[in-house]
Amino acid sequence: MKRILLFLATNFAIVIVLSITLRLLGFERILDEQGAGLNINSLLVFAAVFGFGGSFMSLAMSKWTAKRFTGAHVIEMPRNAQEHWLVATVKHQAEQAGIGMPEVAIYDAPDINAFATGMSKNDALVAVSTGLLNAMHQDEAEAVLAHEVSHIANGDMVTLALIQGVVNTFVIFLSRVVGHTIDRVVFKNEEGHGPAFWVTTIIAEIVLGVLASIIVMWFSRQREFRADAGGASLAGRDKMIAALRRLQLAHEQAHLPQQLAAFGISGGSNGLMRLFMSHPPLEERIAALEAQD
Repeated sequence: MKRILLFLATNFAIVIVLSITLRLLGFERILDEQGAGLNINSLLVFAAVFGFGGSFMSLAMSKWTAKRFTGAHVIEMPRNAQEHWLVATVKHQAEQAGIGMPEVAIYDAPDINAFATGMSKNDALVAVSTGLLNAMHQDEAEAVLAHEVSHIANGDMVTLALIQGVVNTFVIFLSRVVGHTIDRVVFKNEEGHGPAFWVTTIIAEIVLGVLASIIVMWFSRQREFRADAGGASLAGRDKMIAALRRLQLAHEQAHLPQQLAAFGISGGSNGLMRLFMSHPPLEERIAALEAQD
């Protein structure tokens, strides 16, 4: 319940801030002065502010929300040998990758998983589950950490936010164009917008949002292959393959909050169509590593 409330509160706050911003800029109106045609410039600004604004505000808040959604404990001062090893390993890998030292955290969950998030390469968070620490050998855990550090070094969080911002903008823009067209052509509404506009816009947003998610998920799958390759470079290919094979043996798919699933080590979705999977099948990831020279 706490995670759901935090998610709703975060998204509500983003909508409020963006709405105020648009009103202050004078772009809350998408019709022309006559109230008949669309003001394309205002609509494009409206769509871009919501599309990119929401995406980057979520990214800016990602560390804060990640800690609260998962209940992650950031290691400020290592309390035991395991925490000492985690911090030292991430520090060494970050130096190898040429990025700033990320925050290192542990969150309580039985699933074998880990994730990385943050606004930039030098202000990131790497978190691992207790399930991963309990189930994996140290070499395997090292490879998982290297995979997440590679995500940070590759700038995957920012790139994903950019792609999400672009597709969000197109979804918002096109859905309102469709709604306006249906309102004018089919329902013959000549001024303002009637109920048909809002109903059609909502339906178009849902349909276009589903199609847009295919693009985002495709990119997410490609970056997993790159992060695996980066993890193999930092920790060793054999360790990375062993870590992925360990994930195959897990009886239960890892369960991260939806907002963090794309950043997890094993965030693929069983039972869903391949187009909507955030991670490639583990066997394909292992095969890609084995095929490396």
